[in-house]
Amino acid sequence: MANMSLKKVEINTRDPEERNKDFKEVVLGYTEEQAMEEAERCLQCKHKPCVKGCPVHVKIPEFIKLVAEGDFEGAYQKIKETNSLPAVCGRVCPQETQCEELCVRGIKGEPVAIGRLERFVADWHMKNIEDKKLNIKSNNKKVAIIGSGPAGLSCAGDLAKLGYKVTIFEAFHVAGGVLMYGIPEFRLPKAIVQKEIDSLKEMGVEIDTNMVIGRVFSINELKDKGYEAVFIGTGAGLPSFMGIPGENYNGVYTANEFLTRINLMKAYKFPESDTPVYVGKKVAVFGGGNVAMDAARSAKRLGAEDVYIVYRRSEEEMPARVEEVHHAKEEGIIFKLLSNPTRILGTEDGWVRAIECIDMELGEPDASGRRRPIPIEGSEKEIEVETVVIAIGQSPNPLIKATTEGLETHSWGGIIVDEATGATSIPGVYAGGDAVTGAATVILAMGAGKTAANAIDEYLTK
Repeated sequence: MANMSLKKVEINTRDPEERNKDFKEVVLGYTEEQAMEEAERCLQCKHKPCVKGCPVHVKIPEFIKLVAEGDFEGAYQKIKETNSLPAVCGRVCPQETQCEELCVRGIKGEPVAIGRLERFVADWHMKNIEDKKLNIKSNNKKVAIIGSGPAGLSCAGDLAKLGYKVTIFEAFHVAGGVLMYGIPEFRLPKAIVQKEIDSLKEMGVEIDTNMVIGRVFSINELKDKGYEAVFIGTGAGLPSFMGIPGENYNGVYTANEFLTRINLMKAYKFPESDTPVYVGKKVAVFGGGNVAMDAARSAKRLGAEDVYIVYRRSEEEMPARVEEVHHAKEEGIIFKLLSNPTRILGTEDGWVRAIECIDMELGEPDASGRRRPIPIEGSEKEIEVETVVIAIGQSPNPLIKATTEGLETHSWGGIIVDEATGATSIPGVYAGGDAVTGAATVILAMGAGKTAANAIDEYLTK
């Protein structure tokens, strides 16, 4: 019998005053009983609107039905038919603007907690089932994947299932891309990511780290080594700056550097690790997206007493997930909304001492569809801080463009592709994820990886 409750089954989370002092995971997940209760809220719609909202087309009603029946392993296998990284997606995918946004239950009440159920199923599998090595017949065709982030991992997984000999070339010393260096441990434990990567290795995917393509090898040299197709999934690792005075003071980080030091280099374990990160007592984070929330919440955990999110629009326009904003507020992050930084002030010896901000009001919508922020003259004020983290976006690294003749890109650096296939201007070379779109979501990158994998298979078998 369907559960007609208008509200999702609440998920267990750790106490904010306890969790904001460590990097252990915040959300604890559903129990088996809670998962089955929530799964019974699904109406099993024949037209499956939720699936249309999923970039990797997970068979959502089918896996949820299996959860309701208590067949958790069956549910996991159903998800894995189209999604290579269910434990990751269950934690960081913005379901509220994708699959759950189209859920019929959301018309009168809250939608089915699709993301929470996906996470539960993946975690249950990892805890209870030992993966068996798949017996996949090789077709002896080699494909190179540049970048081991969500797009590259998704593309690699789909091609490996089809029998391709896949090698991923990763610039860092650890595979995982943004999943490893960008998303904090308290939102996405690195052990979870590593287990997902290990499952790809079990399928025969090879991963070569410390390989900066464009420096160690060019794309043409990869082709000379026998790779019949190449997928570029290098992400968006080039940080943006505001262009305001004082960005060169000591104590100013880009979010990319700040989070990479904390996550991949384990600065949160200093002095056990070799990498310290200075935050001081007061920190300002410029921006209103998920990256800004991650940076602010990380700074709090590193010992900052006051952490400010400085954002030029209102909360309604904030691009961060509602859940992340909620968790940040619970943990004591201070929101300075309708406030825009105009300069960073420093001490005589070159360290940050304060920021100057101007109040904003919202006018008519701009090209993004959000109301345009307009400065209020004479409203400037100073906020004392010791650290600034700039989290206003990132663009693709120009290295691949600079070292690959004939690769067409947009003026802002994104690789130009055929949207239906991911094909670039070079035959046999495909691209997807943030390298194409600029900074976006994990699941959209995975969707692009799947699209490219299908196109590469068609290209190599025609």
